[in-house]
Amino acid sequence: MFFGFFRDSMNDVPTPLVYVILGASGSGRREVLADLIGDGLDPDESAVVLLAEGEAADPRDAKLGRVVRWRWLGEGGISVPEDALAGATHVFFMTDGRANPVDQIEAFKPWLDASGGELARIITVVNCQLAEKHKALVPWFEACIHFSDAVLLARREGVANKWISDFQAIFKKKFYPCLFEFVKDGRVKNPPLLLEPQARRMSHLFDEPEWLVDGVDAEEPVEMGEGDEDEGVVLEEEVEVTQAVDPYLERRAGGRRAIELPEVAKFLE
Repeated sequence: MFFGFFRDSMNDVPTPLVYVILGASGSGRREVLADLIGDGLDPDESAVVLLAEGEAADPRDAKLGRVVRWRWLGEGGISVPEDALAGATHVFFMTDGRANPVDQIEAFKPWLDASGGELARIITVVNCQLAEKHKALVPWFEACIHFSDAVLLARREGVANKWISDFQAIFKKKFYPCLFEFVKDGRVKNPPLLLEPQARRMSHLFDEPEWLVDGVDAEEPVEMGEGDEDEGVVLEEEVEVTQAVDPYLERRAGGRRAIELPEVAKFLE
């Protein structure tokens, strides 16, 4: 069952559902977003679109309703006006489609934690024409899809069906749980289904923390202490307890990403 938004039971304050829209600039994200808002929300629900300052203005923005610009601070994170979420039941955070999506996801998480919003879904809009033309960009799209619950295949005009099938096969072979849907004329088949707040992503970044004990998964952090064997397990050696790191967020000793992505802006007109 789909719920438009959650409520804080203590204060009866609506908790807005937050959606992240990934994809390269020029992928048709604005058209898809207008469709999701227009046909996916009930009349009593209110949306706000957080649009990156790096995204050029577009006449189609008028169809998005209330639009608020957010600012990318690089290593400093993101800046969103304090009243941006006021009165909204649904928030659509559209990333800068010319910048690194992993950097933005990393900066988005602490903002989300502080915003009072509830992550509903992450959606990637794939420009199939762009991806087919530039094979070097496939890792860029793979990174976006790693974090995504739904993938929308757009800009398919002139793209061979075999290429589309082969592209989807990359993720099917790896048992990605995310939904794959087609975009036709800027519209999707079932907007309410895409907006259903059900996690289907590979990444566990937004899940409850996972912990590693000497490289082994543990559901709870380990408490270390002394005691006799009859009282429980005694850890005779010091063990390191660390929070599991998403592979795309992992960094090498020098600070560079363990998985580096191509610069998508070099492939955009």
